[in-house]
Amino acid sequence: MATSLDQIRVVLVETSHPGNIGGAARAMKTMGLSQLWLVRPARYPDPQADWRAAGALDVLERAVVVDSIDAAIGDCTYVIGTSTRSRRIPWPLSTAREFAQEMFDRPNAGPVAILFGRETSGLTNDELQRCNVHLQIPANPDYPSLNVAMAVQVVCYELYQARSVATDLAATGWDREPATVKAIEALLAHWETVLTRVEFVEPSNPGQVMTRLRRMLLRIRPDETEVAMLRGALTEIERALDRGGSDTGPK
Repeated sequence: MATSLDQIRVVLVETSHPGNIGGAARAMKTMGLSQLWLVRPARYPDPQADWRAAGALDVLERAVVVDSIDAAIGDCTYVIGTSTRSRRIPWPLSTAREFAQEMFDRPNAGPVAILFGRETSGLTNDELQRCNVHLQIPANPDYPSLNVAMAVQVVCYELYQARSVATDLAATGWDREPATVKAIEALLAHWETVLTRVEFVEPSNPGQVMTRLRRMLLRIRPDETEVAMLRGALTEIERALDRGGSDTGPK
């Protein structure tokens, strides 16, 4: 099965003005989305959020408030971070329209999260590194900044349009579910432990090794079995190191 709108959650990170939360809820409902997650909102619940939501109070009432991005995306299999800035290490990049079209071509998607950052500073570099792809909305280069609720409206509109023209043909299913963000993070932590132990990564000067490994994993999107295999291999490497490496060669 392809992604459905019910599988897509809009995640607002540390929103400072409650009106933007209400505006985002209204934007979502007009385009058929209902999963709103709020990470450490400055003011919520708040009458201004209710007022701006207009007829979308049901979306606000079901909103999930969490204390961290990990809590918002841990069970997701695909995470998109909205950003208007280029980064030091290039990351897969998509426009809102390209991303929306891809959503309904991918089978077995599982929960999908779209992160919208703070009104004044957006998402941090560390937060953007948690994302499979960075999303940009083409705009006037002299003034490309959009209000958070407006950005949500544009992305939700593209999702609704892409869903409306999606074919009814069932996509070919993958034989395993995609790995969740939580599983990917555990694999990266395990990888870093082993690479440090074999002195491939120097803790005092790690460079960009782990960042590039993260980018690779998020780009290829391994399934849950592939992640389990990689972690199993890492565990065997650790066991061989514990034995002193005396019997690690081919038999």
